[in-house]
Amino acid sequence: MSSAPSAQEISRDARWLAQALDPATGVARLVEMAPETYRAASFLDDRLLQGPVNARTVPFSEVVGAMPADARGDARWIFHIGHVGSTLIARLLGELTNVLSIREPRILRDLALMPGENRAAILPAVSKLFSRTFAAEEMALVKATSFVSEIAAELVPPGERALFLTVDARTYIATILAGPNSVKEMAALAESRSSRMVTRVHGLRPGNHPAQLAAAAWACEMSSLEAAADAMADRLVMWSNFDRLLGDMANELSAIAAFFGFDAPPERVSAIVSGPLIGRYSKALEYDYSASLRAQLIDQEIRAHGRAIDDALAMLEQSAQESPLLARALARS
Repeated sequence: MSSAPSAQEISRDARWLAQALDPATGVARLVEMAPETYRAASFLDDRLLQGPVNARTVPFSEVVGAMPADARGDARWIFHIGHVGSTLIARLLGELTNVLSIREPRILRDLALMPGENRAAILPAVSKLFSRTFAAEEMALVKATSFVSEIAAELVPPGERALFLTVDARTYIATILAGPNSVKEMAALAESRSSRMVTRVHGLRPGNHPAQLAAAAWACEMSSLEAAADAMADRLVMWSNFDRLLGDMANELSAIAAFFGFDAPPERVSAIVSGPLIGRYSKALEYDYSASLRAQLIDQEIRAHGRAIDDALAMLEQSAQESPLLARALARS
């Protein structure tokens, strides 16, 4: 059996992904990656392990210690509310020259679930870990899982850059209702979301209708981003609405690339947004999924559940009267 990678191998480049962390034991899982592996993987959570991988477990303290004090920490970050095309945007940006797109490594979830006092000492090293690339001229782009927004201010160093990706509440609710698996996921996360937003959103009492539960999910994730923005005054944050992005993909993607400092010649952006990725389901490229199909599904749900969606939006407006972050989120969308 091969030995664990050395400190030099860990710090040298992005070959050894810090994929997961067991907070109870302090043991991390490292997975050997190549540029094409990063490019192909929709997610770097445990679904990565369904295929053949070369993985090693090491004390995370050794991983932290491997990162030199002067290691780069300039990764770009995408935080989002879920179901807003973040995987698509991360994939498209990853097609640019010298961008290493890193999509939803599980370790970020593990860190978000840790007590804050246990994270404080290791997060600076985590930011450096995810800034590693395969070449000096490359730049890393990290797309987090939605609830990792809770620790966005801890992950992004001062002076660095993050994209906050959203949609308006009506579109979000209809998007959730259009997907049976999304409805199941929403129900499973309802309790944890309620706990997460208890200090941010007040007077929100969703009933049992899925539209109201989806509205509460939107309130949780949007208020998380709004709180993160407040805590990131010394970082650069760009807000983007996915529907506006879909309406002018080439120009909007160019604007995001410019914000991140990526090299994005117009002809390359044009080739990317007219290429095959734009018509596939980004979480599973074997399935067709286009902007027009998405619009049809959303319109279908609004027509079928319009009254319930209106009631859910009214619930949000009522709660916003005593929840400044929610009021700001509604005004933003």
